[in-house]
Amino acid sequence: MKANERQLIEMIRQGEGISTEFKTCRNQISRDVYETVCAFLNRHGGTILLGVTNSGEVQGIDSDAVNRIKKDFVTTINNPQKIYPPAYLSVDEVDAKGKPILRIYVPESSQVHRCKGRIYDRNEDGDLDITDHTRQVAELYQRKQATYSENKIYPFAMIEDMRSDLINKCRRLAGVWRDDHPWLGMDDLELLKSAQLYQTDPETGKSGITLAGILLLGNDQLILSAVPHHRTDLILRKVNLDRYDDRDLVTTNLIESYERIIAFVRKHLPDPFYLEGIERISIRDTIFREVASNILIHREYTNAFPSKLIIEPGQVRTENSNKPHGFGVINPADFSPFPKNPVIGKFFRQIGWADELGSGMRKLMKYGKVYGGADPEMVEGDVFRIIVKVPEFGPVSDGSVTPPVTPPVTPPVNKYIRRLLELLDRRGALGNADIRIAFELKDRRRLRETYIKPALAANLIEMTIPEKPNSRLQKYRLTEKGRSLIRENHE
Repeated sequence: MKANERQLIEMIRQGEGISTEFKTCRNQISRDVYETVCAFLNRHGGTILLGVTNSGEVQGIDSDAVNRIKKDFVTTINNPQKIYPPAYLSVDEVDAKGKPILRIYVPESSQVHRCKGRIYDRNEDGDLDITDHTRQVAELYQRKQATYSENKIYPFAMIEDMRSDLINKCRRLAGVWRDDHPWLGMDDLELLKSAQLYQTDPETGKSGITLAGILLLGNDQLILSAVPHHRTDLILRKVNLDRYDDRDLVTTNLIESYERIIAFVRKHLPDPFYLEGIERISIRDTIFREVASNILIHREYTNAFPSKLIIEPGQVRTENSNKPHGFGVINPADFSPFPKNPVIGKFFRQIGWADELGSGMRKLMKYGKVYGGADPEMVEGDVFRIIVKVPEFGPVSDGSVTPPVTPPVTPPVNKYIRRLLELLDRRGALGNADIRIAFELKDRRRLRETYIKPALAANLIEMTIPEKPNSRLQKYRLTEKGRSLIRENHE
């Protein structure tokens, strides 16, 4: 029995509780599942197991119904008529005692959610409809606002203060990972509302852009007005251990902050050859993608403590201000993920820059030991710290400070992407049908998943009609970055 299955069996053995719910689900999903989702979102999160009876008997799900149930759940959970604000949750298919069941992890939300217009909360006895209990509803709103500073509304912030180029970039990235993403059909304000970056204060009735919205997509002047202490300090201490050999002081939005963190890491850390199966992956990029998103997502932004990423001989360590839910070194085996800024975290997941809660830590632990020879260490406290052991430094830096504008983050370029770039270089802009014919592909999905999406995500190609991603007239052409890569290959 695998470790994950043992943990699942132990969870079932312990029975239902404030953060665990079982639902019988042979061939269709029951409607009260969504009430439990709403209650978990409003309380402290939890896990729902579909295919397990209330008494803990593993009945499983009919194998021919699993995919349909997963699809029905994801469709319904994104329907604002069912859950509002909508929640973006994933469903994992797992085995327990040789039977397929579905596991749904629901993180605590920083919003108050409704299921079909009703507000549900959670206690040991199950899901409670508190809609008509004014005091309990008021307490729920107050708890959310006190716990999550990312929801603070800034009425003085206007839509004109938001960077439309960043909004378009994030809309495009979301469409790369899901070609029917709802953001693709929304204008800028609708997107901000959908992502809970524009809210209404239930007490004052004032509406406006939230702190999360300002940090993610605001211009630098707006960020300075709202959080003047906001910064991420990237430091290389390689030769001069008392001061630094290279430094980048990042005070901009979180989207470009993420790219600059990754670029700084790539500049100063080696990327050893590593095969997973028959495919080479960059374990450096995989590890520090999680580290970068952790620094930005799980920070307490009302605290003036500056976040840091410090590269030094043998290790990388990070520090960021934190509202702790415990103290000391985190044990991944019994760690329960707690979202610090759920809105910001959800936004990063929508654009493909972060994983579901918990899975990022598993990746960090899996590859961290391979990369540096020791398990990464995470320490919870008023300051949250990560320590990742690293191999010897790469090429010696010239000691200059990293310029304010750094290259965008680029995933590894495989043979399929190179093949697409060569085709567009020879023939110019082409549509989906033209590319499929050129590559003799019958499967449209393979074209999209293997060629188009990765090349778009790497900013090697671009749409000719970016404002209408699903247009039948849509074509793809090389970007300047793509043309530069082609030139390098030819040389």
